[in-house]
Amino acid sequence: MFTHVFLGSNDIEKSRQFYDATMSVLGYQNVAPVEAGRLIYAGPQGTFIVAPPYDGEAATVSNGHTLGFSAPDDETIVKWYEAGLAAGGVDEGAPGPRAAAPNQSHGAYLRDPDGNKVCAFHMRH
Repeated sequence: MFTHVFLGSNDIEKSRQFYDATMSVLGYQNVAPVEAGRLIYAGPQGTFIVAPPYDGEAATVSNGHTLGFSAPDDETIVKWYEAGLAAGGVDEGAPGPRAAAPNQSHGAYLRDPDGNKVCAFHMRH
């Protein structure tokens, strides 16, 4: 359904620390060179990009927006969450079952250094 997701960042180095830590737990590595000033995590299901907004304005957080990443199991959710906290993320919901998700799927939520809400979920189908 999606080709890519782009999140704006006001401090790409803080974003690099956070996303390199969390995305590596999910099996993705940043493929953009440091001098590019952006982060690119590409996979077979799409590409995730973090960079300063192209219009030159400050990046802002969208109210009600959450970006969810797929995780293969509950253990990976915990590792993702812990890596994110250690890399400057802020807790928005500790790992565990989510009553509103199908089949009590497990997830965890964090805010990245720019305040974007991100989560990792192991969907139990």
